[in-house]
Amino acid sequence: MSAVPELITERLLMRGWREEDFEPWAAILGDPLVARGLGQDAGMPPIEAWRDMALMAGHWALKGYGNWVLEERDSGELVGRAGLYYPPDWPEIEVGWTVAREHWGKGYAAEAGHAAAGWGAEQLGLRHIVSLIHPANERSIRVAQKLGEKLEGHLRVRGFDLLVYGTDLPLGDPAA
Repeated sequence: MSAVPELITERLLMRGWREEDFEPWAAILGDPLVARGLGQDAGMPPIEAWRDMALMAGHWALKGYGNWVLEERDSGELVGRAGLYYPPDWPEIEVGWTVAREHWGKGYAAEAGHAAAGWGAEQLGLRHIVSLIHPANERSIRVAQKLGEKLEGHLRVRGFDLLVYGTDLPLGDPAA
């Protein structure tokens, strides 16, 4: 298995998962408001957060791409995750994100989503990307729109009715 490449954005270090990420990741997923954005009724129990972290780390081993940990460069704090995801029941490669509630509104999801999609275009030759979003997650819909994604349809997967946003790659300049 090759190492997860690190990406550096203006404010974030995007890196691979480490065992010590468990407690801060469990705290993020345990937040009921974060969980609601992911279509859950309540915060995720710690063992489910562990499974989620292992799934994200394992995706890199199986596919050669995946979700990075988002670490705030100034503080070193784990503030979320973002990256590429493509399990067997997804329609195509997704760019997705989850950010800790105390960091909502800072633009980290769009910053990391843009970097992940750019990496996918450069390294994997991706020409189209989607984001599957729970219809009640207005914040993620806005992030998708900031990335230039438009509503392309609806999908029922794993018991969830999701919106499918998408766009062609490469993305434009995020500052434009």
